[in-house]
Amino acid sequence: MTAPAAEVQKAIYAALAGDAALVAKLGGARVYDHTPADVPFPYITFGRTSVYDWSTGTESGTEQLLTLHVWSKGRGKAETHQIMDAITARLHDAGLALDGHHLANLRLEFSEILFDEDLTVHHGLLRFRAVTEPA
Repeated sequence: MTAPAAEVQKAIYAALAGDAALVAKLGGARVYDHTPADVPFPYITFGRTSVYDWSTGTESGTEQLLTLHVWSKGRGKAETHQIMDAITARLHDAGLALDGHHLANLRLEFSEILFDEDLTVHHGLLRFRAVTEPA
C-alpha cells in the first residue's frame, strides 16, 4: 500500500492539473513536485509535508499538513491571490479519491503572500490539513 501522504499529493496534483480554470490562470498545467529549469511564471510547487499518526486502540489514520507554493512575477499581488483562490476553491473540503486510503477531510489551514525582493517574485503559501484512514 502506498503511503497516505503520497496518495494525497497524487490526488491534489490530479485535481489541480485537471482544473481548466486554474490551468488557464497558470498558462498551462504548471504544477510541480520538482520544478524544471526555466519554467515560466506563474506556477505551483509542492512544499513541505508533515505526517502525524493519530491512530487509537481501535482506529488508525494519519494527518498530513502539506504546503503548496504559488510563484508569480505579476505586478502586485492580484495574480497570486487569484491563483490561491482557485486552488482553495478546488481543494477545500474536496472529496478526492485516494488509492488504498479514505480522505476524511481536506481543509485550508493557513495562507500567506510574501514578496521576495531579491527574486522580484510574489510567493504565495497555502497550508492544507488532510486526514486519512485506511480504505
